[in-house]
Order: sequence, then structure tokens, then C-alpha cells
Amino acid sequence: MHTLPATEIELAAWLRLSLAPGLKPAALRLLLQAFGLPEAIFEQTPEALAAIAGEAAARAALAPTGADFDTQLDAVMAWREQSGNQIVTLDDPAYPPALLTMPDPPPLLYIKGRLNLLHTRAVALVGSRSATPQGVEDAERFARELSAAGVTVVSGLALGIDGAAHRGSLAGIGGTVAVIGTGADLVYPSAHHALARQIAVQGAIVSEWPLGTPARAANFPQRNRLIAGLVSGVVIVEAAMRSGSLITARLANEMGRDIFALPGSIHAPLSRGCHRIIKQGAKLVETPDEVLEELGFARRGAARTVPSSAHAVLWGDADPTIAPEVRGATAERPKSAAAQAASASRADSAIADAPAPPRPPVDPEAERLLSALGHSPTTLEILATRTEMEDAALQSTLLQLELAGQITALPGGRFMRASHG
Repeated sequence: MHTLPATEIELAAWLRLSLAPGLKPAALRLLLQAFGLPEAIFEQTPEALAAIAGEAAARAALAPTGADFDTQLDAVMAWREQSGNQIVTLDDPAYPPALLTMPDPPPLLYIKGRLNLLHTRAVALVGSRSATPQGVEDAERFARELSAAGVTVVSGLALGIDGAAHRGSLAGIGGTVAVIGTGADLVYPSAHHALARQIAVQGAIVSEWPLGTPARAANFPQRNRLIAGLVSGVVIVEAAMRSGSLITARLANEMGRDIFALPGSIHAPLSRGCHRIIKQGAKLVETPDEVLEELGFARRGAARTVPSSAHAVLWGDADPTIAPEVRGATAERPKSAAAQAASASRADSAIADAPAPPRPPVDPEAERLLSALGHSPTTLEILATRTEMEDAALQSTLLQLELAGQITALPGGRFMRASHG
């Protein structure tokens, strides 16, 4: 066995509890409130622990450590020694105060980067992995302006809206926090390695999962609860009817945080989840200023996070259309613009009885342009920027799509997808 200095002994005790199979954070918090530090919990009888948190929690807390515990402890200590890495326990003054308002705060947090960002006023910005070009632009703009106002933008490092939120916020003074569903020594998805490195320098990466934990679908709803816990409000940019983002919204509402959603076209599959939660009481927002005003955040300066009071979003009984499915995380891959459009179309078909729209042209250029168009009126200049097509090719492809009935030309040199059915 190791001979450890006091601080390492304490960390070992926290690590043992955090790794105990079947010991839920809410039960652990009850035990800590009753007995103090982890070392005191290990000194109790099973009966004493069971009286506080139940027999299952007592068994889990007092279970002997696994054969590889010393190896895990060595890895944690080595990780903590690396520049920028920190481990914060529930009794540490540096523990994020907003998370203490949760019923089940994690016993251990692995943090890479700026710990101080976890003590600032913060807003979560989340949405679909298969975001549209318009959704990505909206997420980046909201994040950029929120960050410029000194607000920390929190998201989940996923593809689509999450990545856009992190990129936009890195341009401001507020910074960004990525709450991840893997161990803090891993990056998922792999396409975000460079973004994660930038966040670790300019922002913070947070995980409650043991080092080496791979991406698992079941981990992401728990990750979403931390996103909700860290912030005063959650902004949903794009979400299908069954979306992991709606888990975050529901959990945030249960914690008394404010919920906001961006509206979109009634024809856009990724607007349906947003429209649904707006109908249920989430606040419809069109500008970042509306979020700042609603939360009482001034435009400049940074202050300590104060979780907002509960507002009357009436979610009612469990709704099967709101209880989201989290797709197998290990199957996620970066999607092309054409694949995003196809994914959105499949989602639409799954939740609507209306006839499917006509198939887009098979010409790759036309597919790329149609995907870049999204579901909102868009100017020629924006389309040129999104597609990087030459003027002649752009004009020709627009004409082809218009003749095919796929798009409609609007006054003012704007274009939008045609409505079918």
C-alpha cells in the first residue's frame, strides 16, 4: 500500500467514494452531511450508514477497493501534476458554488484550465449535433455577444451547436466552459481536439468521470445535468423533438434555472424541439440582449453566479416526446453538410405524418447549396460565404434549384427553401 501525505490520503478517500459502484451522488451527499469527510464515513458501521442513506448506499460506500485502485490513484495524482490540471472535491472552497444548489453534486471534479470561470455568472448554449448552417451562425453570434458581456458560456463540446457556442465565446472576455461526458484525459468527438486544446488554455474543461472513461451514451444525460447546474439559464438554439438538449432544459428547469429557446421555421425539423418547449413555457428569444436582460446581467463586468429563481415553466407529467433518446455516442462522426440535411430530413419523417418533401437534386453542388440555405431567407452574399462557390456556379445552381421547385426567390435578392405540402 501507499504511504501518502495528508492531502493525498484525503484525495484517495474521495477517489474511493467517487469510484464506489452503485453509490449515487445524492446518497453520498447525505452521508457527508451526516459524518463529515470521507475518512469518517469509512469508520462507520454499515447500520449507521444505512440509517442515513439506505442499505445499498452503505454497502457501496464500505465496499473494498478494487485491485487496480492504487494504479488509478497514481494516474490521478500524475494527471493533477500536469500544468493546468486540478481536482476539486466537494469540501473544497474552490468547488463551483452553483453546483452546490444541486441535490446530487459530484464528489470529484476534474478540471483543465481556468477554475475561476466556474465561479462566474454563466449561461448554457446547447443544441443539435446535426446543426444547420443558420443554427451554427446563431450559436456563434449568441455566444460571442454573451461572452463580450462578461458572461461565461457553458456547453458540452459536442458537434454542431455546442462546438459553435465554444468557438463564439472564445472571442469574448467571458470565456467558455466545456462539460464533457468522458474522462478529462480524453477528447470526444475526435474532431474537436484542436478546439479542446484552445478551451483548456482560454477556458475550462470539466468532467466528473474517472480518467480514461470513454464516450458512452448513458454518460451524456448525466453530463447535461452538470451543464444545467453550472448556469443561471439555458439557451436552446436548435433541437429536434427527441434531443439530448431537451434533457438539459428539463433538468435546468427542475433546478430553477431559466429556459430560453430560439424560434425557427415551421418547416425546419430542428425547430420543432424549440417550439415545443416554448409552448410549455420556455422564453422565446431572438437576441442575446434578451437573455442578458431576463437574467439581470449587465452588459459589462463579471460577477459571482447567482442561480436564478425558479420560473413557471410547467412541464407537467413525463412526456414521451420530451424525454429524449440519447443516440449511441460512440457512433457519432462529423457530418458533411449534405449528411446533416439528410439527417434532419430523417428526423422530420420520424415525427410528422406529412408527406416527405421532394428529394433534392443529386448534383453535389446543388445539394451543397441547398444544405447551406437552411430554412431561413438568405442573401446571395451569405450563400457565397457558406458554400465558397464562384459567382457563376452559384447563380447557375440557384437557377437550377429554383426551376426544380426546391427554392423560392424573394424580394431583396434573398432565397429560401420552397415549402412543400
